[in-house]
Amino acid sequence: MAEPHDLTALEQAAAVARGELSSVELVEHHLRRVTALGDTVGAFVTVTPDLAREAARAADAAPTDARGPLHGVPTAIKDLTLTAGVRTTFGSAAFLDFVPPVDADVVRFIKAAGLVSLGKTTTSELGCSLYSEGRVAPPARNPWQLAYTAGGSSGGAAAAVAAGLVPVAQGSDGGGSLRIPASLCGLVGYKPSRGLVSGGPVGSGAFGLPTGGPLGRTVTDVAALLDVMAVPVPGEPYLSPPAPPEGYLGVARRAEPGPLRIGRFTTPMLADEPVHPDCVAAVDSAAALLAAAGHEVVEVPPPLTPAVWPLFEILWYVLALSPVPPQREAELLPLTRLMRARGAEISAGTLAATLGELQAQVRLGARRTAGVDLLLCPTLAAPQAPVGWFTADGDPAADFDRQRRFSPYCAVFNVTGDPSVSLPVGSTTDGLPVGVLLTGRYGDDARLIATAAQLENSSDGWDRHPAIWRAADSANVNGDGVGWPAS
Repeated sequence: MAEPHDLTALEQAAAVARGELSSVELVEHHLRRVTALGDTVGAFVTVTPDLAREAARAADAAPTDARGPLHGVPTAIKDLTLTAGVRTTFGSAAFLDFVPPVDADVVRFIKAAGLVSLGKTTTSELGCSLYSEGRVAPPARNPWQLAYTAGGSSGGAAAAVAAGLVPVAQGSDGGGSLRIPASLCGLVGYKPSRGLVSGGPVGSGAFGLPTGGPLGRTVTDVAALLDVMAVPVPGEPYLSPPAPPEGYLGVARRAEPGPLRIGRFTTPMLADEPVHPDCVAAVDSAAALLAAAGHEVVEVPPPLTPAVWPLFEILWYVLALSPVPPQREAELLPLTRLMRARGAEISAGTLAATLGELQAQVRLGARRTAGVDLLLCPTLAAPQAPVGWFTADGDPAADFDRQRRFSPYCAVFNVTGDPSVSLPVGSTTDGLPVGVLLTGRYGDDARLIATAAQLENSSDGWDRHPAIWRAADSANVNGDGVGWPAS
């Protein structure tokens, strides 16, 4: 018999609309799962049950004509995102007791749409790494195999969705931070075009690299949450691309992108790194499905090459220089301290020259791939990584280099600002998820979402679950998850 968490986010909202479930019932059900499994998968830094119950009661009392497609559905907010009156640690012990006075714009929009947050999800410290293993919460673990990382920096969000603790979650992506966890955990992780989702009301813009975005089990769920988040806000530094008249959910439901020319490549862009055969096989599978759907799939050179890595490296170091109270610098992790120390040595002139050279490289890359509508490549160079693998040497410089080699694709599209989505097309020989990256032209989010939905439909759906999905409580969870069948 189906449980409430078996339903997609849109199905849960539809059940609320029909009166078959209340938002209060949905929230209580998912809070029980958070209590049972949240620490096991390292999903949450802070759980807010009282606030969630209050919001669920308000959702149930809202007029039916004021309800959107996700009204009453549980969700969660990444711990890098400001939440008024709710602790936000930015994944760091240096901010263990910080409580923001304001909500981020995306949080306001999520609340206004009637979704109910259960709390703040685990993230990497200041968003500096592609794994979520800090000092303020248990490490974010992959619900498909608990010995493996759920990724980062939206690792807790991915762990929560993949374990059935919430059906959709808010995250953000500054170099792959939504798409990496999605690939590892068998989810859909969507990085919108630059400017589509507000980064306000505070923040520097970070050269336009980071953006908020949705994470979910299906393309339609992700599109519905993108509709909630993609509200134009005055004063944003980047112009918001226009949304389709029927919304992104309408585009996903139609799943009709028209015949496209899709450029395929597997060569890593930020590292000379062998690509795991399972990652290549996932691209091959996606290419075959896209060709069967009527698209022309052609080989193209990657937009950028490892020669640009020194430019990216400078940006990551500077981006690590988020304001931290001087007296608490010693509480930062070794990787964060290393990146901040290197960032502090970079002059304004060097940074300006780096940004200019990167823009020139982006122009050249766009010309190399100008004849195609979408790009298809692996999300990662390897399917999975164990918890603790990146830090195993005890050397933060080696940690940083391992991350580059593990994820040599995603960050390029943060620099270009193009929309990019990781889709769970493949699997390893032992059944673990493998994602592929589908990337569109800047501002063409609608076509990308339509193609992703078409690919999902031709794959007979991706809403598969790990065995922990059926676990009643954390005492029933095998310590490493090895050998668990998928359901």
